[in-house]
Amino acid sequence: MPMEPEPEQPHPERLPLRHPGGVSELVLGAGALAAASDELVPWLAGRRVFVVTTPRVWALHGAELQPLLAAASAVERLEVPEGEAAKTLGEAERLWRAMVRAGGKRDSRLLAFGGGSVGDLGGFVAATFLRGISCVQLPTTLLAQVDASIGGKTAVDLPEAKNSVGAFHHPHAVVADTRWLATLDARQRRAGLVEAFKMAYVLDGPQFGAFEALLPGLLAGDPAALATAVPEAAAIKARVVERDPTEQGERALLNFGHTLGHALEAAGGYQGLLHGEAVAWGMLFALRLARRRGLSAASAQRLEQVLRVFALPPLPSVEPETLLTLLGRDKKAREAGVGWVLPVAVGTGRWGVVVPPTEVAAELSEFLRAPLR
Repeated sequence: MPMEPEPEQPHPERLPLRHPGGVSELVLGAGALAAASDELVPWLAGRRVFVVTTPRVWALHGAELQPLLAAASAVERLEVPEGEAAKTLGEAERLWRAMVRAGGKRDSRLLAFGGGSVGDLGGFVAATFLRGISCVQLPTTLLAQVDASIGGKTAVDLPEAKNSVGAFHHPHAVVADTRWLATLDARQRRAGLVEAFKMAYVLDGPQFGAFEALLPGLLAGDPAALATAVPEAAAIKARVVERDPTEQGERALLNFGHTLGHALEAAGGYQGLLHGEAVAWGMLFALRLARRRGLSAASAQRLEQVLRVFALPPLPSVEPETLLTLLGRDKKAREAGVGWVLPVAVGTGRWGVVVPPTEVAAELSEFLRAPLR
């Protein structure tokens, strides 16, 4: 009787991201953690390791790290709150002090094991502790795997503005195992997909079309679709980060939707809307400004149709004046005004577009009244 063939083993993709500090290895796809173990074990061996994570992520996936952590001389688990509540100076100080008390050294290691907020906080703490220690990003959400963990941006929030205190600190590696995405609910999955479509819409038209074709499977959480989309989205971001590592120009395109999105998050006290949902509303608003500057109706409708499928929650009740004040505090603002990222066509965008404040105010009032006109 013929033997049944063994099931095909997953083959995660590897992508080097070159930056001024060296190279970050990106390992992406199903089975990425196991595939990266040969590199991670020597990096951890004999070092004191700090694992920044949340109780929920640790309960779901912490056991998978044990074979790696066995190589460390000591392991300190530093648990933080879920979501944006983790990204405060108070939480950063609490972690710094815990690391000092635990005997952290310049050659200690940090693992940021969780979603985008854990990655932002963990990366910021690594960037600033003893003037910088090496870290690895282990993103467990779709948003973090396609975007937040890649590129070296780290930050915490202030009540007045999101991501307003931070540093560029590229990780030693990013290990994005798409098997971890199986524990996400549909809302979290949709919020992560927003970032993938965002990047393709302003940087890679053919890839936007490929994501459109994958959309039913992505929305359903199909493992094969996710294992395809995560490396493809990460590759878009890695390419633009290599060309512009500190966001002096083209990398600003990745902020499409974030200008109003961050203002909406700050206005709501970082509660209510998920980050991807706020970015989606921000993209819809930016499309209105872009239409005034020549973006075709057909190009705008392609993105609008995708975002409508995501069943966005309602906009929070907020006055236009409040949002206009918050827009002026945006970290991308310059003395000349807020520089908007606006699409020109599917796959092409412009950054640093200064829109007259009167136009922004008028369009914003209409948008808040009828956002899905």
